[in-house]
Amino acid sequence: VQLQASGGGSAQAGGSLRVSCVASGFTASRRVMAWFRQAPGKEREFVSSITWPGGSTLYADSVKGRFTLSSDGAKNRVYLQMNRLKPEDTAVYYCEADYIIYGDTTVVGRAWGQGTQVTVSS
Repeated sequence: VQLQASGGGSAQAGGSLRVSCVASGFTASRRVMAWFRQAPGKEREFVSSITWPGGSTLYADSVKGRFTLSSDGAKNRVYLQMNRLKPEDTAVYYCEADYIIYGDTTVVGRAWGQGTQVTVSS
């Protein structure tokens, strides 16, 4: 299982950026894909998650109303649209997936993607 994150970059406060993540190497029966972020000197924190099937989303209070997480379930891809960015959104953003694969045996796993930098200047 591999997660490949892309997007991010730099923006001014109030601007927008999008990061995306694609999962490969498995066909999950159920999964939750999420974004976490880690700012310098701080612990990694939850940003948002989305379930498949179902498409239920959760957001951290700090991004609620500004960030939108969506998925193209068939392609194992998620998109995090980040609007009205703030300098405190500056961090390395990590994609994460928890998955269950039902088959002859049930496989439960977790995978992390590489981080992608998001920098917001004031």
